[in-house]
Amino acid sequence: MLAFLLLAPAWAAEPVVVVRTSLGEFAIELDATRAPRTVANFLQYVEAGHYTGGIFHRTVRLEPDNQPHNDVKIEVIQASVNPAQAGADLAPVALERTRDTGLLHRDGTISMARDGPDTATSDFFLCLGDQPELDYGGQRNPDGQGFAAFGRVIRGFAVVRAIHQSPADKQVLTPPVRILNITLLSE
Repeated sequence: MLAFLLLAPAWAAEPVVVVRTSLGEFAIELDATRAPRTVANFLQYVEAGHYTGGIFHRTVRLEPDNQPHNDVKIEVIQASVNPAQAGADLAPVALERTRDTGLLHRDGTISMARDGPDTATSDFFLCLGDQPELDYGGQRNPDGQGFAAFGRVIRGFAVVRAIHQSPADKQVLTPPVRILNITLLSE
């Protein structure tokens, strides 16, 4: 057994962040191997403390349906940096498409919010349930390029569900759920 351990390759662990919110905390394992640019971008915001005091501001639901003008329905929660950091975004990160990374929008996936391709900066979202329409070729975004998935929730998913079910006016969480901080546990 010891010989096996000595011969086994030293696998680099993927980075893990803990998101502490006013409703509790959860952990996310980031996939720097398959989405290196997106993970590096996210970690720059984490390490600069831009998410401290940030908010989960948006919940998109099927029950009750709060997306009546969308033919393609999804379920996500979306977060942003501390409003005091607004305007301090880094340069947009190039879109790492799911067709290239193999990371799909499954239950618990973290992904970057964006308008057009190559426009994501700091806003991110978490999937509740599988969301294939957010992958490359999906129809939620008219350009069909999908969104950049870059990790998954590995602990505390009950907190993510609680944020998703928090009071909202249409898609706006009222009040928003505060991000106390996001910290990097390992690299």
